[in-house]
Amino acid sequence: MHMPSAAKRLIFACGAALTQGAWAALQTTPFVAVHSAPLYVGLSAMPYANPAAPKGGYLSSSSNGTFDNLNSMNGKGSAADGVNYLFDSLMSSSLDEPGVMYPLLAEKATFDPQKPAYVIFHLNPKAKFSDGSPLTATDVKYSFDAFQTKSNPGLQMYLADLAKTEVLSRHQVKMSFKSDSNAEMPLILAQMPIYSKKDWSRKDFSRITLQPILGSGPYLIERIDAGRSISYKRNPDYWGKDLPVNKGRYNFDRLKYVYYRSLDIAFEGFKSGQYTLHEELTARKWVTEYHFPAVKAGMVVKYRFQHYNPIATQSYVFNTRRAPFQDIRLRQALTYAYDFEWQNKALFYGQYRRLQSFFSNSELEAKGLPSAAELAVLKPQLAKLDPVQRAGVLKDWKYSVSDGSGFNRSNLLIARQLLLNAGYTFKDGRLLDKSGKPVEIEFLIHQDGLQRTLMPFVRNLKRLGIQMTIRQVDVPQYIERMRTKDFDMTTDAMPQSLSPGTEQAQFWGSASADQPGNYNYAGIKNPAIDAVVQQLIRAPDRASLVTRTRALDRLLRAGYYQIPTYGKGENWLAYWNMYRQPQRKPKLSTGIDYWWSDAAQAQKVAHYLRRK
Repeated sequence: MHMPSAAKRLIFACGAALTQGAWAALQTTPFVAVHSAPLYVGLSAMPYANPAAPKGGYLSSSSNGTFDNLNSMNGKGSAADGVNYLFDSLMSSSLDEPGVMYPLLAEKATFDPQKPAYVIFHLNPKAKFSDGSPLTATDVKYSFDAFQTKSNPGLQMYLADLAKTEVLSRHQVKMSFKSDSNAEMPLILAQMPIYSKKDWSRKDFSRITLQPILGSGPYLIERIDAGRSISYKRNPDYWGKDLPVNKGRYNFDRLKYVYYRSLDIAFEGFKSGQYTLHEELTARKWVTEYHFPAVKAGMVVKYRFQHYNPIATQSYVFNTRRAPFQDIRLRQALTYAYDFEWQNKALFYGQYRRLQSFFSNSELEAKGLPSAAELAVLKPQLAKLDPVQRAGVLKDWKYSVSDGSGFNRSNLLIARQLLLNAGYTFKDGRLLDKSGKPVEIEFLIHQDGLQRTLMPFVRNLKRLGIQMTIRQVDVPQYIERMRTKDFDMTTDAMPQSLSPGTEQAQFWGSASADQPGNYNYAGIKNPAIDAVVQQLIRAPDRASLVTRTRALDRLLRAGYYQIPTYGKGENWLAYWNMYRQPQRKPKLSTGIDYWWSDAAQAQKVAHYLRRK
């Protein structure tokens, strides 16, 4: 396709680079970066890769529940794990730098990093799908048009600032934005998978499918055992294998995900060699259950990976759409009933720390009293807040601490007084609301074994006169009830990044509260939070982003929408001793895509398993 002369003039006119550390208005750069300067431009391989890593072997891991859909972008059913390996995105994220991406399908991008009104992605002419057909700007436009009209509500909201996608030429695609105040938009667009327009010409994007989808990524589907396992094989003809971001990457010939209905059964499967890489999520198991023969024989290795990301916010979620949780004073009182100190000592072997923030383990966490910069963000919003929330955002925040005895007496006395001050009454050992109705709560879960960690909270609520019932359902029912927000309370683990942006509106924004399938599980509808989220999305620099995120953190904590529980700033992994890693580890990810198989060790493991 002939490039229009206007597009040529535009592209040749905007080829500047960083000058004296400051951006020019319009740039054409071989990266996309938000609020930071990239470190690895021009390198032949990423510093956390081993370009000489051998290819071969396999890696298998477990998944929870089941799957019925290979299209993870339409929000239907349960998407299969690993489908991301079928597709390339326009650029690839750095595992060392927050908010930095390097060339993949796109060789470079043209945009104003301070006030992006649009971005032009310049595709690599060598890019092709796994069937050998070329990947062009038409495929990029098709993909984003589909995401904006046929995907789940959460993704559509994530892309809400995208006004339109235009094909400028065979290898240039322009994406225009509804405003120029969302600096994150080029980064958001650069990370989306690209689908083939031709492949979808006779298929319905909005339907569940287990029919293989054509992609341009490093792996192909090898075998599907519906609902039980899915295997992928490395594509030897992968077009992008020699790109700098891919040198020493995707070394395994095969990847496999084995599905289990129970985490306990999955662990037994790992011990018997049914899969080879296991991420441990339970402190008790991590401390007490890795003494089985394969560990003692050196065939299974335990590995702690210390990362520098915000800890995923594990919490108990109040559904504020329902009574009695519309009352912030009740939510505040129930927060005092959570006894982390005893739980960590008695159940978790001291392996966790109490989460004091929705962005723990990072510079985004709000600590101490609000700074002058944070107050400048918060003060215009104070009049919109409930008095309890207003007081909370202005203080040096700390969740209640118990003496670890298991009785939590002092905190329960505080909770009781808060309830009395809020107009609740006690009769015959039951807590009654203002209408005289007993306060009863159903706590929705699907995980086996979670009752053990919930029972101390249940007992403490009983001491406050509150009847809590734990309701365990199977995974499909749990997914549907979460999608439709059909619960009183539940658990959640909300991941965060070092570059928060548009996704915060999905997590906490009023517009997402009543959208099926979105992530605002607490049902937050707070104009102050909406305003600060929008300011965060439109932060002009890193300092402003950090300040506004800290302000959001204070608003979320003081609203008592969730009870943040516990977490850790590391990943606990165990694997059969057949893998090697680059000497230098990335800071923001375990970097498993850069691991490789040691053939000699793999033979030893195979021999050991045959003997067993």
